[in-house]
Amino acid sequence: MGGSWPTFTLSTTPEKLYVEACDDGSEDVLVIDRVSTEMFLAAKRDVPVFAEATPICGLMGTLHLVAGMYLVVITRKTKVGDLLGHAVWKALDFKVISYKKTVLHLNDNQMQDNKTFLSMINNVLHTDAFYFSTDYDLSHTLQRLANTSPEFQDMSLLERADQRFVWNGHLLREFMSQPELHKFVYPVIHGFISINTSCINGKLFEWSIISRRSCFRAGVRYYVRGIDVEGHAANFVETEQIVQYNGAKASFVQTRGSIPIFWSQRPNLKYKPRPQISKTLNHLNGFQRHFDSQVILYGRQVVLNLINQKGSEKPLELAFDNMVTCSANGLIRYIAFDFHKECSRMRWHRLQILLDMVADVQEELGYFLVDVDGKVLLSQEGTFRSNCMDCLDRTNVVQSLLSRRSLQSQLQRMGVLSLGQKVEDQMDFEKMYKSAWANNADACAKQYAGTGALKTDFTRTGKRTYVGLLMDGWNSMIRYYKNNFSDGFRQDSIDLFLGNYAVDEADLSTPLQDPKDWKFFTLPIVMVVAFSMCIICLLMAGDTWTETLPYVLFWGSASAVTGGLILFNGRDFVDAPRLVQKEKLD
Repeated sequence: MGGSWPTFTLSTTPEKLYVEACDDGSEDVLVIDRVSTEMFLAAKRDVPVFAEATPICGLMGTLHLVAGMYLVVITRKTKVGDLLGHAVWKALDFKVISYKKTVLHLNDNQMQDNKTFLSMINNVLHTDAFYFSTDYDLSHTLQRLANTSPEFQDMSLLERADQRFVWNGHLLREFMSQPELHKFVYPVIHGFISINTSCINGKLFEWSIISRRSCFRAGVRYYVRGIDVEGHAANFVETEQIVQYNGAKASFVQTRGSIPIFWSQRPNLKYKPRPQISKTLNHLNGFQRHFDSQVILYGRQVVLNLINQKGSEKPLELAFDNMVTCSANGLIRYIAFDFHKECSRMRWHRLQILLDMVADVQEELGYFLVDVDGKVLLSQEGTFRSNCMDCLDRTNVVQSLLSRRSLQSQLQRMGVLSLGQKVEDQMDFEKMYKSAWANNADACAKQYAGTGALKTDFTRTGKRTYVGLLMDGWNSMIRYYKNNFSDGFRQDSIDLFLGNYAVDEADLSTPLQDPKDWKFFTLPIVMVVAFSMCIICLLMAGDTWTETLPYVLFWGSASAVTGGLILFNGRDFVDAPRLVQKEKLD
């Protein structure tokens, strides 16, 4: 496999950028012409002695904004651990470097747009959890890597990566066409990785979780739901649990993703907007496209739908069930489990009902196992595809329980656990296991919903607590604020970073300059003034209310009416995306 160098030095001159590998055996230097934007190789002796040198940890790639081209570099990293003998890194800090030395060629509007675009790029870069390895393919599962050809193994990391999970794919497009430059870059995944050394019965083994978040139909909670016309599901995450002991390796893969029909749930200032199912798009076609790809990639599909079977979520459950029936695909099994109803009033032990329902099918699906000699002993024949509304909190709880059951079988097969021993009885390991899955929940939730996950007290301790309920309430309040007043910017940031929106230098205006509707500015001001006057009248009331009451009623009524108008026109007051027009399904 063609790996990449681990560290670099970036040397800067007014005309060129030089990227030099910190490796005694390397003579090649990547040269970027800051004027023509051309990239080519040169020798170390070609780097000017007067160039300003800075150590960097890697290249994310290049991007095009209003002011021209930019180079995105990783400036700080931390080691997560060694996965199967390969170092895995988490990127901590980045720098976006302009090819051009000035922005004086831009007018005032363009300067402001460029500044906003840069803040969007930095917003994505500083969303926690970008991971990479310089000599291991993090984008593929163990089973996929075991079923590849020698030619595939000889490819560079950039060429062989699963593009669903390469979050810097758009930034690497200039590098893709020049194979000689591949050793200077590597694919970066977004999600969560935890690598742990554990000991049970005096036997050391490695236990890891890798969650790979798809960059297809990526976005934030309320602005990206359901699927697109190509069958890509929102918030799709592939989670792999890996165990290594005495050279043998085991893997168990699960997926999560939004309900695969065309639906939306746009924020409108209400705490929980009502989901809207499209009445015009062909649901069955999109559904089949989604599951056709899932079957090709993973085999049989066992769908665990954890949403409520009453209220506003019920139509989605009925539609999902109907799609499975209409598709008549024997490789899809649908199981609906009303998580909130079954576990209400702190009855979390009732999750065992679901585990018992899927016990036989989990045995059939199995897991991947390869011995010390590389011989495949077992293959995973399919995956559990879990979902709730957000594919976050309820989903993560169920995934952690299914993974524990698989881990029980794996450790017994490998000889780590003795007959009759249970994973949950190994206190030190169980504490680490629960903590890792709770951290996985938090990472996935922050990336999609903007806050840590709910229900992590159960994942961490195995019990639901009142402190956990209070924390869930706090996180729900933060989610409400972000979903209504900052997620439009976050969605735009993701669309710009992934290349869903292309900046054109020739354009004198961008969607960022589109003016807000008059209601956005007028009604909140009127409501604040009316409410303030109402309070002032109450505070200044004399001994008699006869003079004050009409003023209180007038300003109070004006405040209430204006507030009602704001709620009625809720979508005009939320922070909506401006760069890419999301499909309107309602």
